[in-house]
Amino acid sequence: MSDSVLQDWLAAEEAVRQRQRAHAQPTFGELVKPEEAAGLSGLQIMQGMVEGRFPAPPISHTLDFILVEVEEGRAVFQGEPLWHHYNPLGTVHGGWFATLLDSALGCAVHSTMKPGESYTTLEIKLNLVRALKDKQPQRVRAIGRVRHRGRQMATAEADLVGPDGKLYAHASTSCLVFPANF
Repeated sequence: MSDSVLQDWLAAEEAVRQRQRAHAQPTFGELVKPEEAAGLSGLQIMQGMVEGRFPAPPISHTLDFILVEVEEGRAVFQGEPLWHHYNPLGTVHGGWFATLLDSALGCAVHSTMKPGESYTTLEIKLNLVRALKDKQPQRVRAIGRVRHRGRQMATAEADLVGPDGKLYAHASTSCLVFPANF
């Protein structure tokens, strides 16, 4: 089963990358310009990244992951740690886990922003439950879900899973919601 799931994941990732190329968007290195984001909801901005109309942020290239799915209150990132993401113990550095999960958490919250709203992370809690090592499936997904979206506060949870369904880490966040300064 994990082979077919992995093939589906790889196909979804390639589809996003093809849309980025078709829209002549770099796969990394730029940010969505404030004038392009003005008047758009957070979901519209996130969908624009998946559709290739907006570039993925530079961190996606640095840590080799990409936004592959988004809907209101949910964001899915997919990535594969590279050798330079390993720590001296021969496992993937916890910072790679944390950044991938933080992206899924934050973008799930971002997808609930109305035009003119923004957010920032107040706190993040991370639990590493299984190491990623050289001999294990390396492609993983961080699946973020909003648990609560209020006027000034949002909370979210995320799981980092392999195509075999194994849980590698999970995290939660609290975010402050405020008017954007565009």
